[in-house]
Amino acid sequence: MALDIQQIRSQFPILQRQVNGQALVYLDNGATSQKPQMVLDVIDHYYKNYNANVHRGIHTLSQEATDKMEEARVKIQNFIHAKHVHEVIFTRGTTEGINLLATVLSSVIKANDEIVITEIEHHSNIVPWQMLCERTGATLKFIPLTADGILDLTQLDTIITKNTKLVCVNQVSNALGVVNPIEKIIEKAHQEGAWVLVDAAQSVPHTPVDVQALDCDFLVFSGHKMYGPTGIGIFYGKEAILNQLPPFHGGGEMIKEVTMEKSTYACLPFKFEAGTPDVAGIIGLGAAVDFINAIGIQAIHDHEDQLVKYCMEQLSQLDGIKIYAKDAPHAGAISFNLLFDGVHSSDVGMILDKKGIAVRTGHHCAQPIMHHFNIPGTVRASFAVYNTKEEIDVLINGLKTAIRMLG
Repeated sequence: MALDIQQIRSQFPILQRQVNGQALVYLDNGATSQKPQMVLDVIDHYYKNYNANVHRGIHTLSQEATDKMEEARVKIQNFIHAKHVHEVIFTRGTTEGINLLATVLSSVIKANDEIVITEIEHHSNIVPWQMLCERTGATLKFIPLTADGILDLTQLDTIITKNTKLVCVNQVSNALGVVNPIEKIIEKAHQEGAWVLVDAAQSVPHTPVDVQALDCDFLVFSGHKMYGPTGIGIFYGKEAILNQLPPFHGGGEMIKEVTMEKSTYACLPFKFEAGTPDVAGIIGLGAAVDFINAIGIQAIHDHEDQLVKYCMEQLSQLDGIKIYAKDAPHAGAISFNLLFDGVHSSDVGMILDKKGIAVRTGHHCAQPIMHHFNIPGTVRASFAVYNTKEEIDVLINGLKTAIRMLG
């Protein structure tokens, strides 16, 4: 059944505003999505009615806040199909989740071990592993891109070996919108006894994700890209592995007992959740999951898939446009450039902004991809459930103006 997109759009107050005298066309969802009223309301309600620290009080407000926060954890467990609720760890976002693992693995990774990433990663799934290798003496290897901008798995058997301890890969590229064949990578990694971290920041908002079906060992994502608040994210890990790893931060909540001589640590998930959490953000993320579930993640995927295909078709009809990884499967985003000498992606972005169209330009925190294509950056249009084909038509008309002005 077709979605009632206008009814969905009515739930997002920001979509009513104008930019530069034009109706806002928001196509920068890969950077952050807009927030429905129900998410804004639960955050407001928390601060107005039961603001309190969690897990630390017997008074009513503390118990109410704790209950709502833990309800959100269960919602997220079900959303990603985790086996246990205590496998869901709250973080500040995808970046902190990756850094959490890179930090706690300092005592596990040794010299001569290998960590494998890919050339299509966001900087947050590159830099922490470079830093870990610098600390430990381990070797960092990567799965390269083909000329077309998709992962080249032809050398997978020589890249992932018995020395590989961890493989880190995004499920969907933030820069290109390409869906990566992570199932093959996970299978090969596990054959060699390696753990796998999946960066799901760009997949969780757009497609069903089942951590048990994927059999990934770790998975990270951010709330703000899936209609939730900024500053809140999820780190998932298999129970048996998390129990082997040391804590990330030391402090309150993550301890079992503290003496002046020694401390012992709490059980999962609290071992990895030191300090006062972002209670409002967690509750808001729970509401974002409710929003997605009310529509259906598969229905969202199907709607956005139609948008991607329509946008791809319309872009392909324009002269002087290059679409990157055009023939690869995409989810939620398309990256392209105007092929005119001296034209930067930011030039296109500024022209589109004058028409009320919000896109992202630049290297998208993925400079190795840009180096691969020998370009400084791209224009990225990224979609959410509230976007429409009519908005894509506005984008295409805006690009026609940019072509006339810059060509």
